[in-house]
Amino acid sequence: MRIGLVVNDVASEQAGYTTTRLGMWAINRGHEVWVMGLGDLAYDADENIRARACSVPRKQYKSNELYLNSLQGKSAIRERITVDDLDILMLRSDPANETGDRAWAASAGINFGRIAMRHGVIVLNDPNGLAKAVNKTYFQLFPEEVRPRTLITRDVKEIKQFAEEQGGHIVLKPLQGSGGSGVFLVRPEDRANLNQIVESLLRDGYIIAQEYLPAAHEGDIRLFMMNGQPLRYKGKYCAFRRKRSGDDMRSNVHAGGKLAEAVITEEHLKLAEIVRPKLVQDGMFLVGLDIVGDKLMEINVFSPGGLGSAQKFEKVNFSNAVIDALERKVEYMSYYRRNFDNDEMATL
Repeated sequence: MRIGLVVNDVASEQAGYTTTRLGMWAINRGHEVWVMGLGDLAYDADENIRARACSVPRKQYKSNELYLNSLQGKSAIRERITVDDLDILMLRSDPANETGDRAWAASAGINFGRIAMRHGVIVLNDPNGLAKAVNKTYFQLFPEEVRPRTLITRDVKEIKQFAEEQGGHIVLKPLQGSGGSGVFLVRPEDRANLNQIVESLLRDGYIIAQEYLPAAHEGDIRLFMMNGQPLRYKGKYCAFRRKRSGDDMRSNVHAGGKLAEAVITEEHLKLAEIVRPKLVQDGMFLVGLDIVGDKLMEINVFSPGGLGSAQKFEKVNFSNAVIDALERKVEYMSYYRRNFDNDEMATL
C-alpha cells in the first residue's frame, strides 16, 4: 500500500503528532509512506498531481522520535513522486494554522486532493466534505440537539443581547482558529470588559458566541470516530479526557489542560449516533468529537490528534486500527478497479 500524508510543513511536524504516529506504524507494517507539505504539491502539464515528498528507509522504528528524526534528517529519502499513483492520500493539514503570508496554503490540500481522486486515489477525509468545514460554521449544520446555543456575528450589540439572554455567562471565540486560541469565558462580572474582548476578536473576522456549559468546568472528552462509528479497537474506545488547569477554561493540552482516562457512556454514544449520518454523507473518515456534558463543543475533521493519548490510557494501539481500515479500503478499490465514489469509500 502506498500512502501519502499531506501536512502543513514537513519541517514543523512533531513526534507527538497523530500524523507522525500513523506514518511510523504504516512503515513498520511494510507499507510505503510519503510525507509532503502544502507547498510541495504541483499540478503538472501532463495533468498529473506530483509532490516533493519525504520518506524513510524501510525498517522497524521503535519510537515516533526515531521515525521523525529520520524523516526530517539526512537519512530521509526525498523524491518528486506522482501523487496519482498513490493508493491513499490523507489530508492531515490544519487550515487554521495557515494565516498571514501562507493564507494561500489553507485550501491547497483540498484543491489538489480533489484532482487526485479523479484517478482513483482514495483521499481522506473527502476533500469536498472538508471544503464545507473550513471554518466553525460547519458545526451549525449538525442537529441542534448536539450543540450549545450559538450566535455568529460581528455586531457588538447582538453579542451583548445574547449575553443577557444567557444570564451574562457566555463563551466567545473566533470563527477561524483551533487549539483553544482566542477563547474567552465571559461572566456576569466581566460585562465591563466585553467591548475590549469583542474588539480583539473582531480582528480575526466573525465571532462565535456560545452558551456556557457548566460541565465545561470538568473539561471535555475527545472521542474518535472512524468510518462514521466510534473508533473501538480490542474492545476499547479511542478516547481520553482533557481536564482544565486552574482557572483556565480551556482544556486543550497546549493551553494547559491535563490528560486523564475517559469513560464513554451511552450519552456519549448517542451524540455519536446523531452526528453519524452527516459525517458519512460528507466522507469524513477520521474525526474527533469534543464532548462537554451532553453536548458537542466541536467536531474536528482536519488532522484530529490524540491517538497516542488514547493509547496511553486504554493500552491498545489505535494506529493499527486506522491502518487496518486503510488496508480494507485499498482492497475494496482493487475489487472494483478504483471505480467507486470517494465520499462513499471514505467511510466504508
